Amino acid sequence: MKIIKRIFRILFKIILWFFILSIGFTVLYRFVPVPITPLMVIRLYEQAKDEKKALRLYKDWVSMQKISKHVPQAVVAAEDQKFLAHKGFDWEAMEKAWEQNKKGKRIKGASTISQQTAKNVFLWPGRTLVRKGLEAYFTFLIELIWPKARIMEVYLNVIEMGEGIYGIEAASQHYFKKPAEKLTRNEAALIAAVLPNPRRWNPARPTPYIQGRQVWILRQMNNLQPVGMGL
Repeated sequence: MKIIKRIFRILFKIILWFFILSIGFTVLYRFVPVPITPLMVIRLYEQAKDEKKALRLYKDWVSMQKISKHVPQAVVAAEDQKFLAHKGFDWEAMEKAWEQNKKGKRIKGASTISQQTAKNVFLWPGRTLVRKGLEAYFTFLIELIWPKARIMEVYLNVIEMGEGIYGIEAASQHYFKKPAEKLTRNEAALIAAVLPNPRRWNPARPTPYIQGRQVWILRQMNNLQPVGMGL
């Protein structure tokens, strides 16, 4: 009986500390730049194990005021057109993805920008139920504590945009040799086009498929209301 009580005490402390730390870091990142993410650490480890790869970690945090207005418009058009309306989850898209999965069809991603931000900042890649559950928890937290503008700002600064390249400023400098605030509409659409697989595709050397996605994204940008810096 004492052993059971001790186990419950330990579990209670672990759960309590998890909530304290998770909420604490979410509040902290509401105001300060995210210094590093689990994915960045994982990629560095993968690079260190591969003799053919050099260690690369290019990132440069910039505020929304130093990001071209075309960039948030492009990523919303490409990744999450209901970003300003939902509370972190696009239930309709999730239902469609579930139906496609049941029919054995290729699953189209249903993750919102909020979910992707939560995953990138706090978690590791994976599709286990535990990981997805934690993703839902952190998505709820950031939607509760951060305004939409902060979610977008963090997303654009931490998302993987190439081999060892993270964030829009590093991507802009690497691919187009200019700061993110100077990106054109076409360049923003190209960067957004490669986000599903940024280590495979290069926005500076787009394949016909990526060019097709760029055209589609530009058309969606025309149909969307402007996504202002204040969101």
